[in-house]
This record gives sequence, C-alpha cells and structure tokens, in this order.
Amino acid sequence: MPSLFFLSMKNLDLTITVIGMIYGLLLIWIYFVPAKATETLRIDALIMPNPSEATRVLNLVAGLLFAGYSIYSLLAG
Repeated sequence: MPSLFFLSMKNLDLTITVIGMIYGLLLIWIYFVPAKATETLRIDALIMPNPSEATRVLNLVAGLLFAGYSIYSLLAG
C-alpha cells in the first residue's frame, strides 16, 4: 500500500510542476500580448491596487521565475 501512495504523490508533484510551468509561460505571454481575457491572471493586478502598463513588467519577471523553476524541477527531479 505505501508504494501506491508514493506513486500518487509523485504524479501530484509532476502535475503541480507542469501547472507552474504553464502559468509561468502564460505570464510571459501576457507581458507581450495584452488581452482582456488574461487580465485577471496578471500578477501585478493581483497584488497591486492600481495596476498599469508600467507594472506589467512584473508579469515577465514572475513568469520567468515560475517557468524556470518548474523546468529546473522537471530536469533535476
């Protein structure tokens, strides 16, 4: 029974890592291609009271961090 638990946790870890990579790539895409459908996913819109075009660069930085760490986790793990 413990081996089944380990397999399910490994799959959960992989799933969370892939979701983090997809969200990071989405944040990078949001920086370059603004769209009304993706405005709610912006990091600067989530943490700042008045997001603007000047704060849009936070999405690029956060996207590179999320995607980079997720890719590193996939390759190292």
